[in-house]
Amino acid sequence: MGPRRKGRILAIQALYAYEIQGNESLEALIQFPWEEEDFEGGESGALSKQFAALLVTGTVQHLPEIDSLIQNHLENWELKRVAKVDLSILRMSVYCLLYQKDIPPTVVIDEAVDLSKEFGTEDSYRFVNGVLDGIRKSLEKKDLPPS
Repeated sequence: MGPRRKGRILAIQALYAYEIQGNESLEALIQFPWEEEDFEGGESGALSKQFAALLVTGTVQHLPEIDSLIQNHLENWELKRVAKVDLSILRMSVYCLLYQKDIPPTVVIDEAVDLSKEFGTEDSYRFVNGVLDGIRKSLEKKDLPPS
């Protein structure tokens, strides 16, 4: 497993804990007590931890904007009713779509779908894919120059 994939998994765990435990300080989240076996040794482990910290920090710092965007793309659903695992995956992925322009949107969505298959319910991946694809399309429309 590559360091970015591992970093995404660790970030989802931290964001899930953030949602369940309430608003912890950002510093406490970055110091999330990941198990040492969660990291491969050497540079790869350090990259995973750095990437996870970046994702968690960025997501929490932009949470109102991210949650608003997610809510706007939920059809007949409220944010508070979304499963916490799915919400963690959505939040991290929306942060990536908004602020990590070096990662193609298709990669962000594919990773989110894979993670929701691994950690979510049987139908989570469909839900996550639909919401993220809607957000991707709306962001692409905003980036188009006026005609």
